[in-house]
Amino acid sequence: MSKVELHRRTSERHARPTLLSNFILGGQDGLVNVLGVILGVSAATNDIRIIFVAAFAALGAEAISMGAVAYTSTLARRMHYLKEEQRERFEMRDTPETERKEVEDIFKRWGYSGKELRVMTDNICSNKKAWLEFMMAHELNLSPVGKSDARDSFVVVLSSTVFGSVLPILPFLYFTSNILYGVESSIAISAIALFIIGAYEAKSTVGSIWRRGLQMLVIGMVAGFAGYLIGRFFGAVPA
Repeated sequence: MSKVELHRRTSERHARPTLLSNFILGGQDGLVNVLGVILGVSAATNDIRIIFVAAFAALGAEAISMGAVAYTSTLARRMHYLKEEQRERFEMRDTPETERKEVEDIFKRWGYSGKELRVMTDNICSNKKAWLEFMMAHELNLSPVGKSDARDSFVVVLSSTVFGSVLPILPFLYFTSNILYGVESSIAISAIALFIIGAYEAKSTVGSIWRRGLQMLVIGMVAGFAGYLIGRFFGAVPA
């Protein structure tokens, strides 16, 4: 594999948002948020109806909010990319020698020199499309964002947030008359789900499955415990 190909693939792998990262973002956030709400409300009241209302309200608000943030942030990245791409086109047209020198400098950093450096630079600069994409990726460190990427991010993040949010609620559909069992089961299911999410992320990328799984679990449990403490405190405050 050439150095150009190696750098291109490395840039794409680190810069491009993926289905996995979007799913983990939504799933983890939805699960942790709703678990915290459930633990907080259940610490303040034993009314299952109030717990359900709070949990499903959090589910709806979180799913829409996360989906909207994913959409707008991806759209903003696309607008930024297009703006920089247009600026780069103008520079290639108006100051081609300066832009060529920038290509040459990049290849120098990669270890090219002499005739090989001139050939590599000539090859890139002889093709305007390749030249433009090269500058976008390796001068500006930007990855292209497609027209449908914002919509896709919205759908994936929203659906994964709903999925993650539902998990802590499921036990209460069965233990409707025993809040304690519902809470214990909700914590257990959430802990298992968080560990699986972290482990799968490590397996799909890099890192220790056990370390990443436990890290994700601890983060979720700490957030849930914070919700419990808040509910406990306000539940103990006289009306």
